[in-house]
Amino acid sequence: MKTYEMLVAVALGVIGLSLTVNGHCWERRYDRDSFVCLCNATCCDEPGILAAPEAGTFAHYVSDRAEFRIEAFSGPIEDAAGSAPASVNVDTTQTYQTILGFGGAFTDAAGQNFNSLSPATKDWLLRAYWAPEGSEYNIGRVPIGGCDYSPRAYTLDDVEGDVELVHWSLQPEDYNYKIPNVKTAMRLSNEEILIFGSPWSPPIWMKSNKMFNGTGYLLREYWQPYANYIVKWAQAYESEGVPLWGLTPQNEPLDQEEDWVINSCRWHPDEMRDWIRDYLGPSLEAAGYGRLKMMACDFNRYTLPYYVEPCFADPDCSKYVDGVAVHWYSDDVDSPDVLLATRDLDPSKFILYSEACNGVFAPEGDDLLFGDWERGERYLKDILENLNHYSVGWVDWNMALDTVGGPHWIGSTLDAAIIVNATVDEFYKQPMFYAIAHVSKFFKRGDVRVDAIPTLDTINAAAVTKPDGSVAVVVLNLAEEATGLTISVDGTRFINVDITAKSFNSFVVPPA
Repeated sequence: MKTYEMLVAVALGVIGLSLTVNGHCWERRYDRDSFVCLCNATCCDEPGILAAPEAGTFAHYVSDRAEFRIEAFSGPIEDAAGSAPASVNVDTTQTYQTILGFGGAFTDAAGQNFNSLSPATKDWLLRAYWAPEGSEYNIGRVPIGGCDYSPRAYTLDDVEGDVELVHWSLQPEDYNYKIPNVKTAMRLSNEEILIFGSPWSPPIWMKSNKMFNGTGYLLREYWQPYANYIVKWAQAYESEGVPLWGLTPQNEPLDQEEDWVINSCRWHPDEMRDWIRDYLGPSLEAAGYGRLKMMACDFNRYTLPYYVEPCFADPDCSKYVDGVAVHWYSDDVDSPDVLLATRDLDPSKFILYSEACNGVFAPEGDDLLFGDWERGERYLKDILENLNHYSVGWVDWNMALDTVGGPHWIGSTLDAAIIVNATVDEFYKQPMFYAIAHVSKFFKRGDVRVDAIPTLDTINAAAVTKPDGSVAVVVLNLAEEATGLTISVDGTRFINVDITAKSFNSFVVPPA
């Protein structure tokens, strides 16, 4: 075993580590059922810029538990369905929401991990997410001040009683971890990156419990100063060369407990309505930031639709709110029908999934699982389900964590799509990374979702039409066996193909 492999094995407690070359992926296996793809200063797998399939053919890209990572195949489009046991029926006449995009969060933890790598390795990592040869992310979330995945607890004005915000300022984390990496992503991308901000906690001197976490709420005498605080953040980021697209008024505004460890601020729905209507909305508008897309809620499905009902029912609040942000942490137990109910309150508002990560509810010791295929499946299954219930996109949480799931100040650890091992200047792409890429690279901003109905419970699917008339279909095979699959596009064009067991599949069909 090479020296650097031994270092990784010791650091991660790896059992049965192996390293092989698998196509464009430098495969490394740990003690899970699949593998990670290793990247360093000299080598990293990239799917590349996708070429349109030739007329009469389809393109098929595969990632699976056993072997592939966005491996390209092709075949002929046929005039009739085969006899495959599985099928997906695509109907492009049934159109729904327009896709906004996919992305991840520029947390302090992610930025610190980016910066821990050599310039060449860091460039590979950011390319993996933002470049046209990579996953083609086009949405970025930025915490306003500190969050749970910051190395310390802080806000942008921690001077007691500074109601006039004289001491308000961006922090070293903004200048070191967030802004430079956002700018690099903007440089790498071939399309506009939509940046939105989310606050975790106001300055603690504005809160009832004088803590960054716990059950504290914003004291009413500080409702206007805190609105000014948010405006100053928007002004500061744009003055630093980061154009903003939107914001959420509060990350996870409900359900805090006394021992709630995450930076927080409790807002009941009627209080949030009043603050947006009378303070935050007018303050942003007066400062020239009424153009920012404000997304209410920013919490789990179980808070919907009731959390946004007071705002949507009040025209003077509703006029400031453009959409609803949702987290995925209760999606396993709460029906996606609440998304439909939320949309029905006001179909003019969009729904965007704004946060997801694995490891939150994992048993002790299972926070990080290197090469775990099921965690990738959970991501893709959730993305497809939410798209089929009117979400316009899906945003991951930390884009990179270290080999122990940090850094963070709250004492818990999480998993991430990319894990950084700065000791040996390399990073590992998890199955989760490819799960998102199978959608972000194929469902682009401006595409329109259409019907995609699978006939087996082990098959999940979603589809879009593109402005040029081509069709993209993403299919998740949850089964332990390979299967034949027929994709019918409007009953006139057919893809008859075999898909591997436990696989992510993205298909592109050219215009008719």
